[in-house]
Amino acid sequence: MADVVKWWTRLTAALTGAVLALVIPAHAWAASNGVGEVAIEATRRRTRSRGGFGFLFGGGLCCLLVIGTVVLVVLLISRNRKRRR
Repeated sequence: MADVVKWWTRLTAALTGAVLALVIPAHAWAASNGVGEVAIEATRRRTRSRGGFGFLFGGGLCCLLVIGTVVLVVLLISRNRKRRR
């Protein structure tokens, strides 16, 4: 059980660090560049698009690729640690 807690702690720390490393700079950039005004103007001039499934599919595919990569890295690291013992 201690091994599970140790890995869970490491995984949580890594994910928290990655999220903070990406979200905080992006938020600071968006707050300082006037992106809010551009977004409001874009919604005012919004026209009907042909379909919104392309963005949804692309975003979902990207998310699955990132999750798959993280899982693969964790599996490879855990296998390498078992072989050393």
